[in-house]
Amino acid sequence: MQARNRLIVGLDVPTVADAEKLVAQLGEEVRFYKIGYQLTFAGGLEFARDLAKDGKQVFLDMKLLDIDNTVHSAVENIVRMGMTMLTIHAYPKAMKAAVEAAQGSGLCLLGVTVLTSMDSQDLVDAGYQADARALVLKRADQARAIGMGGIVCSAEEAAAVRAIVGPDLAVVTPGIRPAGADKGDQKRVMTPAEALAAGSSHLVVGRPVVKAPDPLAAARAILSEMQGAF
Repeated sequence: MQARNRLIVGLDVPTVADAEKLVAQLGEEVRFYKIGYQLTFAGGLEFARDLAKDGKQVFLDMKLLDIDNTVHSAVENIVRMGMTMLTIHAYPKAMKAAVEAAQGSGLCLLGVTVLTSMDSQDLVDAGYQADARALVLKRADQARAIGMGGIVCSAEEAAAVRAIVGPDLAVVTPGIRPAGADKGDQKRVMTPAEALAAGSSHLVVGRPVVKAPDPLAAARAILSEMQGAF
């Protein structure tokens, strides 16, 4: 039960029909789903509402970043959709606007620190002076102070982030790869057990489940590893 509430399967598929098929295959084993850009622009927002109505938890991965008023208005509408989690790029002004808009709701706002497909050299190329770890920890501290519900970071930084944000905030880690799985375009990855031991509260798993020959068996194996870690 504990693992099922903490495994988030990323519905990184091209169509709603594909997502519906995957959710049906996974049945009651998976109760938490992430919907990101790929599915959003193929009718995924209505599908997200449907999942929430069916009792599933939904992590809407929008990584919002805009002027304060736009972020505030967007979050107000997302609150009405019944989503469980929502990502905001961890810029202080954007986070403050989002926290104000979500106040009093059950929506957990997550600050996105540094994408798990990026490393320190990628940040240098983008014009940042800090390395990946330093920037993650700085943004985690800002998110905690502003009142966000949690942080998105790689499992490599989970322990350090947990020390900053304390025991109550969510630490959500994408880039989770079971032992032997292909890393794909991810650069900072861990296994499910390693991530939980490091302080992650929720694990986002996409391709290792979605692209598996038997998605249900893949999800069950990950859940078993997670439950063993607990």
